[in-house]
Amino acid sequence: MRTPIFLGATLLAILCGQLPASAQLTAPPTRPIAPRGGASCHNGMSFDRFLTDLKQQAVAAGVSQRTIAEAAPYLVYDQGIVNRDRGQRVFGQVFTEFAGRMAAPYRMQQGQARIKTYAAAFARAEKEYGVPPAVIAAFWGLESDFGANMGNLPTLRSLVSLAYDCRRAERFAGETIAALKIIDRGDLTPEEMVGSWAGELGQTQFLPTHYFTYAVDYDGDGRRDLLRSPADVIGSTANYIANGLKWRRGEPWLQEVRVPPNLPWDQADLTIQLPRSKWAQLGVSYADGKALPNDELPASLLLPMGRMGPAFLAYANFAAYTEWNNSLIYSTTAGYLATRIAGSAPMHRPAAPVTQLPFNELRELQQLLVRAGFNVGKVDGVMGQQSRSAVKAMQIKYGLPADSWPTAELLARMRGGPRAQAAQPEAQAVR
Repeated sequence: MRTPIFLGATLLAILCGQLPASAQLTAPPTRPIAPRGGASCHNGMSFDRFLTDLKQQAVAAGVSQRTIAEAAPYLVYDQGIVNRDRGQRVFGQVFTEFAGRMAAPYRMQQGQARIKTYAAAFARAEKEYGVPPAVIAAFWGLESDFGANMGNLPTLRSLVSLAYDCRRAERFAGETIAALKIIDRGDLTPEEMVGSWAGELGQTQFLPTHYFTYAVDYDGDGRRDLLRSPADVIGSTANYIANGLKWRRGEPWLQEVRVPPNLPWDQADLTIQLPRSKWAQLGVSYADGKALPNDELPASLLLPMGRMGPAFLAYANFAAYTEWNNSLIYSTTAGYLATRIAGSAPMHRPAAPVTQLPFNELRELQQLLVRAGFNVGKVDGVMGQQSRSAVKAMQIKYGLPADSWPTAELLARMRGGPRAQAAQPEAQAVR
């Protein structure tokens, strides 16, 4: 997976309306002070001792002493990076609000323009890897606005700081070594290695392990430069999607559909796949009302905002999106933007606002679900797949429409209070 545990600094900056300039060459940073006493997961080892050991691991992995020496001024600890990592929080926007910003018409138009400008590279990538241009362009636009916003922090400093911190030490030690391998291979210099606070690099924000494994030299200059070469970005992103995320050539990924008000809502789940012929029998049609094909192509019904919001058929290729980033709101937005770039119509909007529980109530609901015996993963106010599955199970228990969308009524039931009035009517309000 790419970065399933957070939205990178690039996306956060876009969402907050902050668009810093593209990464510039930077001087080695002033060395901040590492925490006294050392990190507990390293048996109290000081940062200097930890760094010595990490350099030895890098050499054992094939990194040259020359690269270690060149990178040394950038291998410094920064508590600010660690603070960012611990303090991150996913935005509390509903899907239509998030997608309205991130899949805005201008980004769709820019994606289509890039496909025309770099037609040869896109055509080559589709021929070699089977990934449609719109899929690549959507990630390119979401991750960096096509290279305009890649982050401006020294990557090695970010990686080594997160490697010393105990939250994900082993993972980021590996990312640090991968970054050194990228330098050793001649793709980037330590000065050029600038990106997001979480160590992601380039115009589609690859972690160093993915950069080292999947980056390709598509412009023939002898380097894999995902910061400056559009051709390298296109080819490398296609390679990662095809071989890292197991894209299925020639198959769809996401399509908006219309669903009837009497649908068996418990079937709307990414863990359930039915043939399109079965969805058609249940009354599901394309968004424009046309019938679904009467075939056996399996698909899941995705309701990112419950039964009152937009509905999509998610195919096997949608797994590539949830692997790229397992935030459902991000992965659905990325898939939807790709359909828009490919020429699909805008999605239907809810006829009435869909209420989302505030962050503190989502956390409370998760705590109640845990108390009821469900594994929801981390109790963090973020409704991932485990939380949504638990919500569905409790909706079934209480006789509520089992669309996996957390509501005030469900929360009231689980609190044990008086029966809440349904927050939303039974009829499908969107279509």
